[in-house]
Amino acid sequence: MGRDGVGLMSSFPFYISRRYLFSKKSTNVINLISFISVVGVAVATMALVVVLSVFNGFHDMVAGFFTQFDPQIEIVPAMGKYAPADAPELTKIRQFPEVEVVTESVEDQALTIYRDQQSMVMIKGVDDNFSKLVNIQNILYGDGAYELHVADLQYGIMGIRLAQSLGTGARWDGYLNIYAPRREGQLDLSDPMDGFVVDSLLSPGVVFSVQQSRYDKNYILTSIEFARNLFGCDGELTALELKLKPGVDVDAVQKKMQKVAGDKFRVLNRYEQQADTFNVMEIEKLMAYIFLTFILVVACFNIIGSLSMLIIDKKNDVETLRCLGASDKQISSIFMLEGRMITLIGAVAGVLLGLLLCWLQQQYGFVRLGSSSGSFVVDAYPVSVHYIDVAIVFLTVIAVGWLAVWYPVRYMSRRLLEK
Repeated sequence: MGRDGVGLMSSFPFYISRRYLFSKKSTNVINLISFISVVGVAVATMALVVVLSVFNGFHDMVAGFFTQFDPQIEIVPAMGKYAPADAPELTKIRQFPEVEVVTESVEDQALTIYRDQQSMVMIKGVDDNFSKLVNIQNILYGDGAYELHVADLQYGIMGIRLAQSLGTGARWDGYLNIYAPRREGQLDLSDPMDGFVVDSLLSPGVVFSVQQSRYDKNYILTSIEFARNLFGCDGELTALELKLKPGVDVDAVQKKMQKVAGDKFRVLNRYEQQADTFNVMEIEKLMAYIFLTFILVVACFNIIGSLSMLIIDKKNDVETLRCLGASDKQISSIFMLEGRMITLIGAVAGVLLGLLLCWLQQQYGFVRLGSSSGSFVVDAYPVSVHYIDVAIVFLTVIAVGWLAVWYPVRYMSRRLLEK
């Protein structure tokens, strides 16, 4: 057999399977089931693309909120909470040419009391250049100004939800009392208050809103001098926060800093600073992917039913093809290729429909989070298409569809060919 004959026989199964897929069958229900199979695969594929894109949208949205308060790079002690501010490793890192802004911070828990309201809070003391480190001005609300201290007066900027729970508003009258456990010295049991350091803060007339409860409900931002005095950690810090120069490769600088920090400090980027939050979101995304893949497997059963009925319907055609010289392997390939074409058409249609729905949601926000505007951080479900996810979805659909038809087609075609 010449090359033309080999080419003809290799394209023969595809030609016949394409005719079987698009031609009218003797029983109309086969056409209907084939159409339902394509629709089922397309809908499952579309759902995977849309749901994963919504998870990406929430992920990107949360990351955007954190960048308003979290530093680009944070260096924290590997063991314990406090470390010397003049540690040799930190001194070397401060001198990196890629570093633009360096801020020391002290962060710890305390009890705050305002009139008859009290709450456990996180006191975060920072250097005066903190406003150059993060975009703090973009998240301030009120009629005052960003100030952490003036001369000997110490100011505190609350999260907006903490201000609501304490009833202070953006500007409170008088002093906000802060209580923190004393780190050193013996406790006088006759005087329980002797075990606490007590200090107070004034209001600069503003609150901040990161739109994350971890910060808005618990944090008070103040000067590092106040925090060190409150927690008795003079000359120490809980974190060294850095902003890098524009255009710098953050990952490369982070690795270089970690080499200098050794095993005494951990160098964290923004995502690692919020590892718990993002890990939960990744797990939720993975679970959604797994559940929707199960739905895709169920949709592929329609393909099996369609092919089974087609094999029975084309019994006479099989005999004719055998008489014309088609091998049993080629005949099995005909039905295998039809199942794969149904999967491919459904996958392509589903991906295109999913991308279209994502684009419409991005442009017009048809699916909303609440009935009234302003009820949530965003009015409509956020959507962010990551094309690596689209590729994973497409490959998943192809793999599941092709595996789903492989054994049933081989079994049914073998039974037919044995008769």
